[in-house]
Amino acid sequence: MGKRILVRRRGRGTSVFRAPTHRRVAPAQYPRLSERELEAGVRGRVEELLHEPGRGAPLARIELENGQECYLVAPEGLFVGQEISIGGSSEIGIGEVRPLGKIPEGTLVCNMEMQPGDGGTMARSSGAYALVVAHTPFGTEVRLPSGKTKYLSDKCLAMVGVVAGGGRTEKPFVKAGNKWKLMRARGRKWPTSKATAMVAASHPFGGGRHKHAGKPETVSRNAPPGRKVGLIAARRTGRGRKSRE
Repeated sequence: MGKRILVRRRGRGTSVFRAPTHRRVAPAQYPRLSERELEAGVRGRVEELLHEPGRGAPLARIELENGQECYLVAPEGLFVGQEISIGGSSEIGIGEVRPLGKIPEGTLVCNMEMQPGDGGTMARSSGAYALVVAHTPFGTEVRLPSGKTKYLSDKCLAMVGVVAGGGRTEKPFVKAGNKWKLMRARGRKWPTSKATAMVAASHPFGGGRHKHAGKPETVSRNAPPGRKVGLIAARRTGRGRKSRE
């Protein structure tokens, strides 16, 4: 009898697959502020720049004048001791946080909120940024890092600038140990092998000398553990074709 397949072992949540979250610094999100505070603006100071395991971009610890403390993804050009503001109507600069409705068109922003008050969910990875395209009656039109455009509420907060750490993925790992440490910090099992390269006891697609699965790779949503691998509940497979008009 073979051992349980990788995807089934992962569901057990053992230490091999569990991310070491006790090493994390803090969630990177905007502080909870009232509408009055956002309208007037809250000043803050960058106290230190930190590295968090599993995160490609540095974190900035910011002390606000109202006594709150928050951690935000640091944009390029932010430095320790810099004074920034969250909200208000002062001059726009690197690291300033404003509602999208008050950011001029053509400005590069990062760490955007998808819904007002969610703390920031988009354009947060190293080197990522979005572009404020236009202000419309439907909201602020923003071009995302993927190239798509999206209309967001004018009340969604965003930070001016480009997330620091751009070009991080261009540096080679050189040694397998470096890649293993990165995957370990993110709670991923590495290295992994192809399913077709396994023996039949280790995976449904394994066994034999053939380089293909030997059976359909689509599987039902209700398949039992140990068989639920591949294209789960796929509506269609293969190369997409344009429909004839």
